[in-house]
Amino acid sequence: MALISRATVIHGLCAAAALSLTSLNSFAGASVTYHPIVPSMAEQTVVLTGRDLTVDQVVQVARYGAKVALTDEARQRSADAHALLLEAAAEGVSVYWFNRGSGSGRERFIFTGDPLSPANKKLLEERQLAIFRRGALAGLGPEVSEEEIVRAMLAVRANTMSFEAASPQLTQRLLDLLNDRITPVVQSRGTVGEGDLGPFTNVGATMVGAGNAYYRGVRMTAAAALHQAGLEPLAPFGADDSELESTNSYATGQAALLLHDAREALSWSDLIYAIDLNGMNSSVSPLSQPVQANRPFKWLNWDAARVLDMLKGSYLFELDDKRIIQDPESLRASSIRQGSAWHAWAQLRDVVLIQMNSSDHNPAVRVGASPSDSWELSTPQLAQFYVKGSARNHGQHGYIFSNANWDPYPMANEIEAFSIALANLDTAVAQRVIRFTNPFFTVTAAADESPGEPGRFHLTQGSEIDVTALMQEIQGLINPVPPEGNALIQNVEDLQTQTRLKVTRARAVVDNTIELLAEDLLTGTYWLDLRKAQKPSREFGAAPTAVWTAFRATLPFNGNGPASATQPIHEIAADFIHGHAAVSFYRHNAQEPDEAPRRSMAP
Repeated sequence: MALISRATVIHGLCAAAALSLTSLNSFAGASVTYHPIVPSMAEQTVVLTGRDLTVDQVVQVARYGAKVALTDEARQRSADAHALLLEAAAEGVSVYWFNRGSGSGRERFIFTGDPLSPANKKLLEERQLAIFRRGALAGLGPEVSEEEIVRAMLAVRANTMSFEAASPQLTQRLLDLLNDRITPVVQSRGTVGEGDLGPFTNVGATMVGAGNAYYRGVRMTAAAALHQAGLEPLAPFGADDSELESTNSYATGQAALLLHDAREALSWSDLIYAIDLNGMNSSVSPLSQPVQANRPFKWLNWDAARVLDMLKGSYLFELDDKRIIQDPESLRASSIRQGSAWHAWAQLRDVVLIQMNSSDHNPAVRVGASPSDSWELSTPQLAQFYVKGSARNHGQHGYIFSNANWDPYPMANEIEAFSIALANLDTAVAQRVIRFTNPFFTVTAAADESPGEPGRFHLTQGSEIDVTALMQEIQGLINPVPPEGNALIQNVEDLQTQTRLKVTRARAVVDNTIELLAEDLLTGTYWLDLRKAQKPSREFGAAPTAVWTAFRATLPFNGNGPASATQPIHEIAADFIHGHAAVSFYRHNAQEPDEAPRRSMAP
């Protein structure tokens, strides 16, 4: 399955680093080339419950155009929260970002009394419409150039907003944007990673027909896009600006794309490692079960067993008097780096699944909560936020609390940790590629050598330069983003998580990892040909053989294929990885490690 594109951009955070085109697009202020999706899954529908959205489902919606539908239960949950919100104001309960202001205006009353009274209803309708329209002017460019990023943020928000007090028409409009493929023009910056307010104000503008949008990949005014889809501009009400904007779904949607692409990168790293072991004529003892049992790290043991299974049937399990007793550490310990990266991936997966299946909204609306549910709810301080309910909301009671749930630090922290773990894996990949240039490890003579691929120096020495260049970029990308604590909004908002920067860097590390693995694939398959030439009876195991055979159909040994005459062989190798899912070569790859039901703790 194709991964995301790459482009070299310069940013003040990482001078001359190659950052992902999907996230930072290009130089600030420069025009960008828009990349619409190919809606190959447009006939499929992902059902959103608010509780069990998966990474793969986000990708189906964001990258391949699958439609979305809310369950009746999810719609009702949001409708009940909206009714409780209106009831709270009517009862005189102070609600942050509704009848009270937000941020530095939190002590100011926007209105008092019943929000459905003629005067208040008119005030709220006009106020909300004005706020949504202003969203067309918000944010900091350049524009997001990848349609999949905007669709990912919309998909995650459609799922999480089922817990919020959104008006029914706002809930439906979010689904309409996805299903009719109206993709708002969103500015890529304008969020400090502590609630993605800026990007979602852009979305709100499209909903009411302000600003610009893409309709099925074609840019036009938002009003024209709504007209093309047969939709009237949204009439927002209540606290719809808050319900839409107070979220981290811009970063969370990208984190879901990151997880999907990283899973493929990690899967390919295991496959190519198995090829390298064959190419180096390595000792397989480090992967054996008794060795692994001595140090029972679950993920390391899992990865070693996985690679060992790929090698089953290989000549490496036969005696060979030229096989050295101990390989360089990059060959010996790659499964340790890879198992550790899988572990970091799983930790990130778990927090992202929670993040996109629960509410990160402020305020928190809890329909049905009672003073008897926990001791603190009956105290005078919290009792003031209790909504008793009346006939107008079918007697439903509950609480509405100001909170800090929009701080996405658990996810931001794991994104950065995964980047570092992946870079440490990449170090092993780079070093083992370079070890192939040393006959001390390969135990080969001059007579064994082949001219190598076109575009290479003698043997694989061209890879040394390429992998070093890639590692220099990766090393710059994994420097932690310095923690920020700027006192914004009159000192009210004084923490920033910088999630956008962290997920941008992480996606760039994944991109560069694929590029690095392309060099490794060129090197490893070259050495499989040499080992086969040394002894034609040699076998390499089912998975390495399948990859080698398929790759040689694309790039024959010594580059005699037509593509190599017009395209750099690195691009051929990278395109091969992008275009082939790892599961097509290793049957067990379809099962995620540590697979088990993972549900959020959302109400």
